[in-house]
Amino acid sequence: MFSGKARTGESVQIKAAALLITEGALVELSAADAREVVGYMRPERIKAGEIVIREGEITRNDFMALLLDGEVTVENSVAAAHDSMVVSVLGPGSLIGDMGIIDGGPRSATCTASTDLALAVLTREALTRLMDTHPSVAARLLLAMSKRIADHLRETNRKLMTFAQVSKALQQELDAAHGVNKRLLDQLAAQGEKPAAA
Repeated sequence: MFSGKARTGESVQIKAAALLITEGALVELSAADAREVVGYMRPERIKAGEIVIREGEITRNDFMALLLDGEVTVENSVAAAHDSMVVSVLGPGSLIGDMGIIDGGPRSATCTASTDLALAVLTREALTRLMDTHPSVAARLLLAMSKRIADHLRETNRKLMTFAQVSKALQQELDAAHGVNKRLLDQLAAQGEKPAAA
């Protein structure tokens, strides 16, 4: 699906296939599978500052994208403050939107182009065509995507456990400080009730 001059399109496909099997994307895929998948992707250019994926959006959740060139900032909303927090900055070889292409649910983060981007986009429609024409490649692709999502979930669980431990330690510190303050207030109150010496 990559267009342009045959030579240029071929070199972009080779680059995209190589990036698709890096650590930030789908390392479990073989090089041959990656070349097949890339054949179903389309190139897309995004200008710096443009939003590629918007958190909560459900109207454009039918694609995932492989970053070929440039950087994307990933942000999550902080519900209580109506603010957002940068979660990560992703570069070439990273995937965005992989959960949305699988479950069709609302986007979980906002991805904004920090620089001009070159993307290889796989739509749900193209994924369905891949399933029809190359079911074994599609199965391996979906397994690799599932593993990637499971790895992210495990990492999130690890971070939540760390957060829970820090939160518990902070609560213990607050309880200890509260206990000391209460004893001091009780002592002051007891001293205030004694008759003053004449």
